[in-house]
Amino acid sequence: MKAFDHVTAASTREAVELLSSAAPDGARLIAGGTDLLTLMKADLIAPPRLIDLKPASELRYLRFDDAGALHIGALTTLADLERHPEVAQRLPVLPQSVRDAATPQLRALATVGGNLLQRPRCWYYRGDALCWLKGGSACFARDGQNKYHAILDHSPCVAVHPSDLAPALLALDAELVIHGPGGARVLPVESFFAAPTDQERVEYRLAADEVLAEITVPRQPEGARGAYLKVMDRQAWAFALVSAAAQVALRDGRIEHVRLVLGGVANVPQRIRAVEDLLTGQELTPKLAEQAAERAVAGAKPLAHNAYKVPLARELARRALLAATGLMV
Repeated sequence: MKAFDHVTAASTREAVELLSSAAPDGARLIAGGTDLLTLMKADLIAPPRLIDLKPASELRYLRFDDAGALHIGALTTLADLERHPEVAQRLPVLPQSVRDAATPQLRALATVGGNLLQRPRCWYYRGDALCWLKGGSACFARDGQNKYHAILDHSPCVAVHPSDLAPALLALDAELVIHGPGGARVLPVESFFAAPTDQERVEYRLAADEVLAEITVPRQPEGARGAYLKVMDRQAWAFALVSAAAQVALRDGRIEHVRLVLGGVANVPQRIRAVEDLLTGQELTPKLAEQAAERAVAGAKPLAHNAYKVPLARELARRALLAATGLMV
């Protein structure tokens, strides 16, 4: 790890000022550091300055407003989110999504902001190879060892997004409050995540002088219920091979509102609108859930070593939809 300066920021405004005064990519924010420090130790990034955001206590909160929206400060830890009784009662898909995200020790450190900004766990990216995502000319996983990689092809890179929280937030139509030199802007989670391109080889759209400050989850439709399911290659505390987040509201036995999001299948979480279009206005039955699950993987293009993800994603989609409507416990 290369030497770096360490400064602290006591507020969002101070953090923005410190980022703005640094050269492009000359500073990084650090909070829990559970991903950033591993990137630095592997020499994947070498910022000359780290800005410690932990003193900015204004960014650690969980509260519902009078309209029923949930506001989550970016420094809120995964453990805070997992253990909050009102969140568990009103938005159970959120604690479900983080309870196996890492060990209890890591969940006590890792922040929700950092969780959304973590980089892929692809072994070519994390290793010595100059892969496309690190500025090279080729994605070595595409024709190499790709057991854990994407089955939906949106980018030259086939690494998958590692966040468990991101699919759940997308299923809840969450928005992000981002602060920069020009003030605050609000961006839907769905727009914040984007497949890497030649121009932007990263999975999110956040400028070098901006701070992710808050996640806002709007009030959900009356009676909405959610479910998050995840399959790992060991029993607990591992990244998802595939995950599925569903949020469903019924009216008179028919689906009035539905969101289905798959994780572990592409560069970023995938909202499956074709399934939502199929189910809206319908009474969900086991047979219809099977049809919806087939539609969820209709565009899959597995690589040489990850075809198993197609039936896995199909089954998780089916089960998540049934669980969200109470047809499967």
